[in-house]
Amino acid sequence: MAAASFFSTHPTLRGVALMIAAVGVFALLDATGKYLSQSYPVPGIVWARYAVNLGLLLGWFVARGKLRRMRTARLGVQALRGLMLGSATLLYLTALSQMPMADAAAIGFVMPLVAAVLAVPMLNERLDGPRLLAVLAGLGGALVIVRPGFSVFTLYALLPLGMAVCNALYQILTRKLAGVEHPLTSLFWGALIGTLLYTPFLPSSGSLPETGLDWVLFGLMGVFGLVGHLLLIRAYDFANASLLVPMHYSQLVWVILLGYLVFDDFPDGWSLVGMTIIVISGLYLVNRQRLAVTRG
Repeated sequence: MAAASFFSTHPTLRGVALMIAAVGVFALLDATGKYLSQSYPVPGIVWARYAVNLGLLLGWFVARGKLRRMRTARLGVQALRGLMLGSATLLYLTALSQMPMADAAAIGFVMPLVAAVLAVPMLNERLDGPRLLAVLAGLGGALVIVRPGFSVFTLYALLPLGMAVCNALYQILTRKLAGVEHPLTSLFWGALIGTLLYTPFLPSSGSLPETGLDWVLFGLMGVFGLVGHLLLIRAYDFANASLLVPMHYSQLVWVILLGYLVFDDFPDGWSLVGMTIIVISGLYLVNRQRLAVTRG
């Protein structure tokens, strides 16, 4: 009760708490997918993640009489956005199947840096010298983690970079829908496109869960995906983006902890250095954007 009273009088802190909870749920989603990838093909896992998510959303729409949320005025953008999201999920989960969680997550954190570059041609934004240096520094941090030419490097280490590009395009397309589509509409179309995208792979790569625990974990992936996105959407009701975006980096704490507890993986010294460089670069970019908005 005391916690509820505290957050009611400090709504901004409620938004921060919701965002930290959201990225924690996404870390649980990643850990579950990594665990299942030891026994099942990745495309089938990705299909289950979106199919369960879609089923839960449809059930919620029916129960609340919100079926109108399925309608979209921007079908082409929603379809492309869903394609980017589904591709990002496949690339990232494939990387997780072969890499420590913390390393893959840290490399994936170059996404805001990639988005800053892609926003120049797609959103007519300007990339000044300091921002460009932040982007290059972040990519340098990713190279410190993967260390091309060293024994720790594998081609799987490039997949989180591909995920970052797809996710950056997904974020830019989402920004194009801001104020045009309801967040639940976008959430529905992301789940629908992801489900349709991987349905053709089921006969060749999908297999039924072998144990009761696996059935539960497949179902939890969809639950985690839906709950994580709903928490994220709710967080923006209480705090603005300039405060919430840096909270995404708290996911590193979650993935390091889960990677150690579940898979006995812990980043080495060089990986920790690379993570630090990426986080500092990303936070610098976020702060530059916040100042630009404030001055504008």
